[in-house]
Amino acid sequence: MTETSADPRRWWGLGLIALAQFMVIMDTSIIGVALPKMQSDLGFTSGNLSWVFNAYVVALGGLLLLGGRLSDLFGARRMFTAGWVITLVGSVVAAVAGTAWVELAGRVLQGGGAALIAPSALTLLMMLFGNRPQELPKALALYGAAAPAGGTAGVFLGGVITEWLSWPWIFWLYVPISLLAIVATARLMPSAPARRGSVDVAGAVAVTAGLALAVFAVVRAPETGWGSASTWIPLVGAVALLAVFVGIQRARKVPLVRLGIFRTPNLGGANLAQFLLGAAWIPMWYFLNLYLQQVLGYGAFASGAALLPMTVLIVVLMVAVAPRLIARFGFKTMIFGGLVALAAGLVWLSFVSPTGNFVVDVLPASLVAALGQALAFIPSLGTAISSARPEEGGLAAGIVNTSYQIGSALGLAAMTAVGISFGAGAIGDPIALTGGFSAAFLGAAGIAVVGALLALVTLRQPAKTPVEEGQDAAAVR
Repeated sequence: MTETSADPRRWWGLGLIALAQFMVIMDTSIIGVALPKMQSDLGFTSGNLSWVFNAYVVALGGLLLLGGRLSDLFGARRMFTAGWVITLVGSVVAAVAGTAWVELAGRVLQGGGAALIAPSALTLLMMLFGNRPQELPKALALYGAAAPAGGTAGVFLGGVITEWLSWPWIFWLYVPISLLAIVATARLMPSAPARRGSVDVAGAVAVTAGLALAVFAVVRAPETGWGSASTWIPLVGAVALLAVFVGIQRARKVPLVRLGIFRTPNLGGANLAQFLLGAAWIPMWYFLNLYLQQVLGYGAFASGAALLPMTVLIVVLMVAVAPRLIARFGFKTMIFGGLVALAAGLVWLSFVSPTGNFVVDVLPASLVAALGQALAFIPSLGTAISSARPEEGGLAAGIVNTSYQIGSALGLAAMTAVGISFGAGAIGDPIALTGGFSAAFLGAAGIAVVGALLALVTLRQPAKTPVEEGQDAAAVR
């Protein structure tokens, strides 16, 4: 960490970092309402329309580790800027696309840009606040709160833009924001000299291809079937590529990922918590939105409004409450308690009724789930980042982002398969749909319970906060 963390502009820098997180997450939700119009305008088939979403997720999940390593080698500010430039280019390509394949190319570029932005943003946050233990929990809380805000805002903006303008404006929106971010980065973000080292090209190719292939296979599995060759062949290929990656890392003197980093106390456990938190939370958000629209008959705007209480609660808890609770009870208790609360909310949601209403069937259970998400997210994120060496901050940020994003993609795909097998695909049949959604909620609750139990087993030093751990580690070094 550098003394630039005392820069009085650090809070403006944090605002830019939070904006980055907001935009990265919003990009996964803003296109939902526009998909039918994009299908008719660009010639997507029903089978490949989902790739407008999946292309972004695959690129983001597959490139995050590389993005983290590049941030460490070439400087977080340079990679943060480069990510916004790539996002700008990808947004223009997606906006002017006249065919399905050009649209998908634009979405891949957007995902690649996000894979540079996300880990470098966390590294910059630690550069600004890592030496300020009283402010770091609040900074992490503001960063974490930007994610649910971005997800909810995407639902609203997607509906507004699609209805009152046209779907290309969803992507044109990113152009002025990207330009503003590029200019502001030079003025607000601390710089760090490039470090000596090389990019492990073979390792980068292997892990990127392996992660992308795994996500590719899993997101298609509900459509093609989990037992089909089109699912298992890519999965086997992904495992093989990841095994090759591990072999390369063991053999290289300067690997893309120092495998010993996973022996750092609490880093592996915190990443596992993030993985399972994403795997439980994202399916809940997805199927709750479907329940509101397909069973209760809400429109896009009403559905977005129904998600606002969760978003507001998460933001308030993350910013005003979670840092104090972490200081009092320690990160392990918070992660465990948060995952248990999330599981309880999901079990409650599984009792939704085909003839239910928002106040009785959705609001209280969703607020309990939101409580769990807010309590578990910040301590697991902070522990994963602060446990690493300062010179591996970008790598640690890439790993934790990868954990959450891959967990989200795999959890959503798995719960989609569960939901469909219990009737979630029966459009127009509220009883069958509700049964499928209930099954998905219960499955996600099981994931959260597993996460809580593993947190008890894998995390150490429950009396200390992530900030305290970072201070102790810095003192030892």
